[in-house]
Amino acid sequence: MRDKKTKGKKRKKQKQESMTLTGHLRELRNRLVVCIVCLVVSSLLGLHFAPKLVEALTDIGKGYGYSYVFIAPQELLMQYFSIALLAGVCITFPMILYQIWAFVQPGLQKNENVLFLCAMFFGLLCFGIGILFAYRIMLPFMLRFLIGISAGSEIVATISVQNYITFLLTIFMIFGIVFELPVISVLLTQMRLLKVEWMKKGRRVIMIVIFVVAALITPPDIVSQIMVAIPMIGLYEISIVICSILMKFRKKEKKEADGEDGEEAE
Repeated sequence: MRDKKTKGKKRKKQKQESMTLTGHLRELRNRLVVCIVCLVVSSLLGLHFAPKLVEALTDIGKGYGYSYVFIAPQELLMQYFSIALLAGVCITFPMILYQIWAFVQPGLQKNENVLFLCAMFFGLLCFGIGILFAYRIMLPFMLRFLIGISAGSEIVATISVQNYITFLLTIFMIFGIVFELPVISVLLTQMRLLKVEWMKKGRRVIMIVIFVVAALITPPDIVSQIMVAIPMIGLYEISIVICSILMKFRKKEKKEADGEDGEEAE
């Protein structure tokens, strides 16, 4: 009889687990549908404004003497679609983050929930600051330097609109990701995959890597390389400071928890 009861309990637990899994999959499907619908609607809205967005991007280079052509019949139209899709992703991204948070939130503890929300907020903020830095500081230097190469020669710069927009979006993406360094460092340290001591010891190596990366993503002039490398080094140092502060708070909380456990044991 006991064996039958235990088997019956196991079957009930298995059913509950399977129902829970089914419920999670259904919730995941519903959230994916919401994200896809928002992306489609946002992309259609972006398609309406795509010509103005492309014009705004090309106006950045016109001030430095750039002129544009499209060398395939569908090239300009495809840029409109690309910009529309990118605009749709940007508009939908906060909704995607919210759906991710709402899906994982029931399984998170209070401190993990706070960390996740802070990472989402500061991740978006840092990405936006990186794009603004590229737009205000880096692009003027790069575009001026690159167009200046043909100065005094008979070679005229007539740029494909596809290559030009791809270049701008690549620069925006690079600097947006670079400015995510503090957020990524904090997440890795909180997940105990990265230690502050490693970051401090590897400071010299990281600086060399930063200058190499800066040389690869900028025109071959020392001014542009320094202008990229200095913010990256600054972000790395900020990451060390933030991670150190959070580690001190974690150690303090651990000591307080150990003290409370000791008092309860007495």
